[in-house]
Amino acid sequence: MLLLGLLLLTLLAGAHLLWHKWQLRSLHLPPLVPGFLHLLQPNLPLYLLGLTQKLGPVYRLRLGLRDVVVLNSKRTIEEAMIRKWVDFAGRPQTPSYQLVSQHDQDLSLGDYSLLWKAHKKLTRSALLLGLRSSTEPLVEQLTQEFCERMRAQAGAPVAIQKEFSFLTCAIICHLTFGDKVKEDTLVHAFHDCVQDLMKTWEHWSIQILDIVPFLRFLPNPGLWRLKQALENRDHMVEKQLRQHKESMVAGQWRDMMDYMLQRVGKPRVEEDHGQLLEGHVHMSVVDLFIGGTETTATTLSWAVAFLLHHPEIQRRLQEELDRELGPGASGSRIPYRDPARLPLLTATIAEVLRLRPVVPLALPHRTTRPSSILGYDIPEGTIVIPNLQGAHLDETVWERPHEFRPDRFLVPGASPRVLAFGCGARVCLGEPLARLELFVVLAQLLRAFTLRPPAGALPSLQPRTHCGVNLTVQPFQVQLQPRGAAAQALGQHP
Repeated sequence: MLLLGLLLLTLLAGAHLLWHKWQLRSLHLPPLVPGFLHLLQPNLPLYLLGLTQKLGPVYRLRLGLRDVVVLNSKRTIEEAMIRKWVDFAGRPQTPSYQLVSQHDQDLSLGDYSLLWKAHKKLTRSALLLGLRSSTEPLVEQLTQEFCERMRAQAGAPVAIQKEFSFLTCAIICHLTFGDKVKEDTLVHAFHDCVQDLMKTWEHWSIQILDIVPFLRFLPNPGLWRLKQALENRDHMVEKQLRQHKESMVAGQWRDMMDYMLQRVGKPRVEEDHGQLLEGHVHMSVVDLFIGGTETTATTLSWAVAFLLHHPEIQRRLQEELDRELGPGASGSRIPYRDPARLPLLTATIAEVLRLRPVVPLALPHRTTRPSSILGYDIPEGTIVIPNLQGAHLDETVWERPHEFRPDRFLVPGASPRVLAFGCGARVCLGEPLARLELFVVLAQLLRAFTLRPPAGALPSLQPRTHCGVNLTVQPFQVQLQPRGAAAQALGQHP
């Protein structure tokens, strides 16, 4: 019976494919790459970039039963995501997206609509509210506490990725839940939840469901584990929602959850987009943790890895910090709002984001109506993948693109914009917070410590193969040698 069902599904899929091809027969489509096992390539963004030598910056791939259009240049990505943003603002509603996004109320995975726009505005307002008030001092305070913990381990090899991951999760916890984060227990719980959810979601047994959807009807232990992780996620968020509603004071907000809760459930007469509900706040919190923990921690880890390979850049950064802020690990505030005071630090962050955009293929887009790119027809409902890393390594745009050269950003107007956070309607809402964290954490870390490879063992600069959505660094350790007064107190040389 099962075999008969699979055969029937295969025949239906084949008939659908033939009908789809017949419908597109009169269109001028991008060239199609032969084959269908492209996802098995160990470094997919670079593989996709390599295909442009024969096919140009826009082409089609077959992933499972669907054609996917890939954009591999800054020009094509900006044409789609900025100049024609409405056409390309959709999200494909795949089986895993629908499962994770809780009835399409998710912001990152939700499809484009007027209600989605209102949800985006709500979340952005909550983030900007924090950035205007308490976020910057909070990030500095938690980073200073992080450096104190690292100083207690001075001289010993440290798995820095795990430490960064916990720090970024703590920042999101404090911004979202406010004073309720009085101990590390809540931070550890949400950190473990995020780790478990990402691990199960990125497993091949889940990803294959988006390529061959009918496999979801077969037994799948990975799917069961993902449902368990989602149940745990929702239970933890609902508990925080309940506690906030019980103690909330109308017209006042202590954190982002308070702010969002007081702005949902109110009908908007002027806009016929539906009503924002508590479930939208729930999924905004989920997005803040999923999008704001591992992504920033991974970028920080890549920055440390590159600086270990380039001690001369690290030395220049420390000289810049000492010159502008004075020697020592504390005292002067980090001038995040005046980045011109620390141009090399700003340039180094830009170069890390260029070489290792943490989500190198972004999240897939979907066309909301028929459109075009570079003269090619792009039908409605087409899945579009912007190859951000490929655009950053385009030899026609960047000089010696594979080299780590922060100085390329020190010449005004010499380097184009980095697209690490995407662009257009689907740009990462957490970009201001992520940039603040990168700036403050790297500044405080380099003021306090000199980064050294334990026993001269440099980390690999090649990402993990088949690493899923994020471009993750291979595990490595770093030795943190205190500088200045802290080094003298420990009887060490700076």
